Amino acid sequence: MSTQALPPEWTILAIETSCDETAAAVIRGGREILANSVASQIDIHQRYGGVVPEVASRQHILTIMPVIEQTLAEVPGGWSAINAIATTYGPGLAGALLTGINTAKALAWTRGLPLVAVNHLEGHIYASWLNADREKPLSAAPPPPEFPLVALIVSGGHTTMVLLRDHGDYQLLGQTRDDAVGEAFDKVARIMGLGYPGGPLMERAALNVNPGKLRLPRSWLRNSYDWSFSGIKTAALNMVQERMGARFDQEKLANVDARFAGQLAAAFQESVVDVLVTKTVAAAREFGAKEIILAGGVAANKALRAELTRQATPIPVRYPPIWLCTDNAAMIGAAAYYRYAAGLQTDWSLDVAPSLKIAM
Repeated sequence: MSTQALPPEWTILAIETSCDETAAAVIRGGREILANSVASQIDIHQRYGGVVPEVASRQHILTIMPVIEQTLAEVPGGWSAINAIATTYGPGLAGALLTGINTAKALAWTRGLPLVAVNHLEGHIYASWLNADREKPLSAAPPPPEFPLVALIVSGGHTTMVLLRDHGDYQLLGQTRDDAVGEAFDKVARIMGLGYPGGPLMERAALNVNPGKLRLPRSWLRNSYDWSFSGIKTAALNMVQERMGARFDQEKLANVDARFAGQLAAAFQESVVDVLVTKTVAAAREFGAKEIILAGGVAANKALRAELTRQATPIPVRYPPIWLCTDNAAMIGAAAYYRYAAGLQTDWSLDVAPSLKIAM
């Protein structure tokens, strides 16, 4: 999409409520983080072993205005410094998204500010445009990513690979046909009795562990850049059942012994990293990508980062720090800057799009 030049001081207040994080941020020039606040609900949802949509929606209602007020308090001039308001409108939980959208609409209407709608997946990609080190000036930050590039978005709800030729010029290359990779991490962690959220717990269990003879299957889906993770989840369940025998309870999912848990976690991580990295690197080479962007919550996984960087050489691999991998509003503000520069302002009919795609 063609873009117009915006003043370097052009500033966005961004809101993100797609799942279980209530977040607000103020972004200047599409790259500078002036303020960033996140109210996590992880402690609330841990007792249920996963995110409960109704609980998440109610919590967003309670926390969204305090989070926005806290964010604006960090910005010199407060509201007077804001030129537009951005919000996530999908994909995500309908009730959670609705809270963010209605708040953004109300604030934009009363302040007479333009409204910009952002795809949550697009936001994850644009986390790599941000200057993550707020102690250093933008002039000292790495340059923005260079097109064309391949982006791998991996999270609890999404596993998607996209080719970006320019801002807004996307081509869907591959996606999961069943479970997202983060969802598979959560489910296997629950089978093993490790708890929630599964990704960090599985990574910790696998740290410096050799899986030994344990090997989980890879679903390659030949002649495609798609993935499938349901089979590995079933294979892990079968291994736990075999290990525990009569002690296995499908309902309670009792803890397995620590040694086996570490080996199974390592085998699982090895399997998913293998298929994610192999297909992403192949796509980057086929389409002549100048860079690879790793984005989303699972991008925090150190084994995935290291293996993708190793196999992609000499193509540079870029990923944000962990606090910008998980859901946040700073990435929404970055994406909104380029959308507004392209003239993509949103009208008041904006509604939630829980199943929104990034590209077709």
